[in-house]
Amino acid sequence: MSIKVNTITKNYGAQKALDAVSFEIAPGEVVGLLGPNGAGKSTIMKILTCFIPPTSGSASVCHFDVQEQSIDVRKKVGYLPENNPLYLDLYVKEFLNFIAGIQHQSSVGNRQQAIGKREPENSGKGLSSSKRNFKSLYLPSGDGQWSAEKRHRRIDEIIDLTGLGAEQHKKIGTLSKGFRQRVGLAQALLHDPEVLILDEPTSGLDPNQLLEIRSLIREIGKEKTVMLSTHILQEVEAICSRAIIIHKGKIVADDSTSNLQHITSSKTIVNVEFNAAADPLKLKIIQGVTEVKHLGANNWQLSTDPAKDVREDVFRFAVENKLSVLSLHREEQKLEEVFQELTKN
Repeated sequence: MSIKVNTITKNYGAQKALDAVSFEIAPGEVVGLLGPNGAGKSTIMKILTCFIPPTSGSASVCHFDVQEQSIDVRKKVGYLPENNPLYLDLYVKEFLNFIAGIQHQSSVGNRQQAIGKREPENSGKGLSSSKRNFKSLYLPSGDGQWSAEKRHRRIDEIIDLTGLGAEQHKKIGTLSKGFRQRVGLAQALLHDPEVLILDEPTSGLDPNQLLEIRSLIREIGKEKTVMLSTHILQEVEAICSRAIIIHKGKIVADDSTSNLQHITSSKTIVNVEFNAAADPLKLKIIQGVTEVKHLGANNWQLSTDPAKDVREDVFRFAVENKLSVLSLHREEQKLEEVFQELTKN
């Protein structure tokens, strides 16, 4: 497992932020961590990135214990915190060169090379097509270090991958919040981590940037383990294959996003439109139908037992009553509704 958390408890004085939390995340999973403010999401991330120790229990990243082998854990993790701390007076490329230097990689030229004198002519603001071949970006060497040339190339590739081409020679302090998020994501990816832990990674992005970053995270998830927290439930549905919902320090749900849409549902809604009037009394005797609501004209809403798929029976009803079905749609419970139901006080 890339991430393994075993009965982690964290106390802040008398306050219990986490209460015997356990979960595992396999390589290649993109997992969303959901919960209201104060639920314990940031505490979990800080423990996994070795910022704070747990009160009890254990956690490991890529088989390295977060307490006993914290340096090894940090080598395996790329972390984008919610507040995204950046050096605002540095240029984008200069900042990434600085981060690479902290990671004990070889030098890649002087400051002038890092910041450049002018912006590239044909660099767009969107994400590069290089994301389609994400594996080709990795340039490992035998001793874990990169030559100056490879290091320079890695920085250029990450800039290209995260859509920072036109911004690379600008000071970070002059960038919009969306582009600062990209810089934070670039530094998290720079050292080729096996695990990415992202706190609100799409905060401040415009709709086009949002789609591009979501696509990038999905692409990264094919080769890496990704754990992200967000308050945007649609984002979890768009990006994640699995969601962990935490409330008051305890996990209240952990399943695929598709399965979560059914765990709290006491009924399933089926909307149907016929070509002519239907008898509501006859509709109600269809097996599995618990309630019938007229929506106007020839449109009906059927509340049904979630264990019974009534759509075939609705078609049979139409044939027996000489009706045609113009439309038939079963509504899925939204993840937002599941979240609200599971995190009620």
